Amino acid sequence: MARKSASSSATPSTAASNGHPPPPTPANDDPTAPTSTTHDHASSTSDDDDDSDTAPTTYHYDFANSRFQTRYRNAPVPYDPSLLPAGSRSLSSIGTQAFSLGVVFAFTLCATAWLANENYTIWRLPAFFTCLSSFHFLEYWTTATYNVPNCRAESFIIFSNGYAYNTAHALATLEIITSAFFPAYRAFLVYPPYTIAVGVFLSIGAQIIRSIAMATAGTNFNHTPVQTRKADHELVTKGIYGWLRHPSYFGFFWWALGTQVLVGNKMCLFGYLIVLWTFFHRRIIAEEKTLMAFFGKDYEDFRKRTPTGIPFIR
Repeated sequence: MARKSASSSATPSTAASNGHPPPPTPANDDPTAPTSTTHDHASSTSDDDDDSDTAPTTYHYDFANSRFQTRYRNAPVPYDPSLLPAGSRSLSSIGTQAFSLGVVFAFTLCATAWLANENYTIWRLPAFFTCLSSFHFLEYWTTATYNVPNCRAESFIIFSNGYAYNTAHALATLEIITSAFFPAYRAFLVYPPYTIAVGVFLSIGAQIIRSIAMATAGTNFNHTPVQTRKADHELVTKGIYGWLRHPSYFGFFWWALGTQVLVGNKMCLFGYLIVLWTFFHRRIIAEEKTLMAFFGKDYEDFRKRTPTGIPFIR
């Protein structure tokens, strides 16, 4: 509308009738007179109007650079049933889970700092939940940022990681609470601040490695092993994959052990070690059979030159 108004006000009726453009307007001889900026203003206004209802409604995602090539702030969102409350990409579920994790993280982080400062040994309980909430949030955030096609509401993996996963964390929580009533057991094999420093280093360092691995793999990463090869499935050997063959598994293995070292859980540390080693040993063997079928000699060579970083799993 801005372009049409400016054009009609500057064009004589004769030019409009014969279809020819109007003759150029002579420049103002008075250098102090203001210069008309109607056309420029109309152009800028039109650029801003690209966000109107007439703007294009399609998005093109550049997966190589992890960004939208063109952005429209007010373009209508296409109807997608998966975004509804019962859908796999439910916006309400994503918002609820993200908000809940944020509240838990903020509360437990503050509680850990205050309890530790006051020399209450129960600080280990909120510290454990700080680790858990940050882990689950980063699982979703990394997937949503670098692996958009596979991003779902369940990418937080809060409720989709299985019975054994939830049982393990419940037992770890129980051991923290129980050890608060038995000071001798709580202090056994715990040497503050050294064991605490080791636990912090392992949990944070391993979390960073896992997130980097997921970001590097991009759309090639899945929380569950695939059995059929997609057309765009590539063998990732760059970045951190040049050092570790399964860096996301490496990250989770050492992150989980680090949380137990941090909170001083002896029984769960031993239990986590046995259960996780057995799980990843079996999973890596099964997954690599599939990868060998997908990529053949390329994967065989990759397997020979890169370790897993998990003890006794070559």
